[in-house]
Parts: sequence; C-alpha cells; structure tokens
Amino acid sequence: MTQMIRRCPDCGQDRAFEQPHPDSGACPDSPDGSCPEWFCQDCGAAMLTGFPVLLARPARKLLQRRVA
Repeated sequence: MTQMIRRCPDCGQDRAFEQPHPDSGACPDSPDGSCPEWFCQDCGAAMLTGFPVLLARPARKLLQRRVA
C-alpha cells in the first residue's frame, strides 16, 4: 500500500496516511485509477487529495447587494 505523512485533522498531529485500494489503478471512484482517498492509520479519519480549493465569497457581501 502507498503511504504518506500528512497532518491529521482529527489527531492534530503528523500521521501516516494510507490508501484503501492496494493495487495501482484499482480505484473505482476515479477514471484514471489514481485514488484520491486516504485514511489515517491511527484514528481512521478520511481525507481526499488532488482537488482544487474553491473559496466562496462570504454571504454578508451577497446580502449587501440585494435590494428589499
């Protein structure tokens, strides 16, 4: 299995993360077989990698532009 060290959001420390699919290209959730799923070996917290981060505008700014 593939492993990497990342900061676990549940443990709050650097932990070893592992992929649930042991074979390369065996991920049913990804068309290219590159699995984005990782889990913490200590607590089992799940994490997805390889997705762009989208920042939403605060709702307050959206409400200020509306007219009652």
